[in-house]
Amino acid sequence: MATSIFSAPQYKTEAGAFEYVEARLWPNGPVCPHCGSGDRVGRLNGKSTRPGLCKCYSCKKPFTVRKGTIFESSHLALHLWLQVIHLMCASKKGISTRQIQRMLNCSMKTAWFLGHRIREAMKDNGGLIGGEGKTVEADETYLSKSPKTRKPQGTALNAKPAPMVFALVERGGNIRSMYLDHRNVRRALGKHLDRASRLVTDGAQA
Repeated sequence: MATSIFSAPQYKTEAGAFEYVEARLWPNGPVCPHCGSGDRVGRLNGKSTRPGLCKCYSCKKPFTVRKGTIFESSHLALHLWLQVIHLMCASKKGISTRQIQRMLNCSMKTAWFLGHRIREAMKDNGGLIGGEGKTVEADETYLSKSPKTRKPQGTALNAKPAPMVFALVERGGNIRSMYLDHRNVRRALGKHLDRASRLVTDGAQA
């Protein structure tokens, strides 16, 4: 019988979520985000202690793995954060704020905050798509009727071009999308595509 991805410990319990995140951010054990020390750090395990709480005995300050990450200053359970991150990464067309709100049964404000922070963390940090030996696919789509579509009678000759989204997809790698108009596809390729890449696209003149 098939098993849901959300049956994994990091999506079900806080203990599992903290263990999962700590293994990735602290592979060699807890590190204090205040002073950077990893030598004199202890875990606090009292009954009323919040999950994942540690204390640095060098600077005397408490902290969790949330400190300094997108999870900081949020009261939402860490395992719910991980659920939303997984869905946003796994959903080809993304998920809306309303979907997050329904899934978590939370307020619209919380859902918006979650989505905004996660997308900000995923934001492209620059650099080029592709490279030597890599294949990149490029295509565009219009957010309204294509300029090639016959215009209704009476449309002004200087009417603004249809808004367009242009995307570069590196096979097995990164995806980058951008808002363009019909005049700057070539410029976008020059700015975002590594010239050593193998480019696959349709027969568009650009």
